[in-house]
Amino acid sequence: MPLTLTLTEGVLPEDAEQQAVSKITDAMLKWHGLSGNKVMTPNVTAQVNILSEKATFSGGKPFAGAWVEWKTPSFAFNTREIQTGFFKDATDIIHELSGGKQPRDHIYVNVVHTVDGAWNLDGQAMTNEQLGDAISRG
Repeated sequence: MPLTLTLTEGVLPEDAEQQAVSKITDAMLKWHGLSGNKVMTPNVTAQVNILSEKATFSGGKPFAGAWVEWKTPSFAFNTREIQTGFFKDATDIIHELSGGKQPRDHIYVNVVHTVDGAWNLDGQAMTNEQLGDAISRG
């Protein structure tokens, strides 16, 4: 499940991106009851994009933002409890790592669900059912 963390330059102190990815990954696994799962944990990947303030906008005007976006199968983030709990945790993580400087209302979290069968683990396209079976063995 890939995580994309996009930040305006300066939102987090230098070198805090790795800590943010680690904490956000741990929170996602925790909220799904998958902490320590040997199949899921190594398949949670991430990329960090740092953009200049000239490249991030709100209402068409430059601003400093943070975006946490997951691409997941449809069975992830499927309860209101998981959604609200994880979104709060992710917002808190970015806010705290910013030293309290990044306003919570400039931290955005969203989830994009993929088409069933569009997951690749170990070079094999897997359906939601196959993926669930693999995760349950981890």
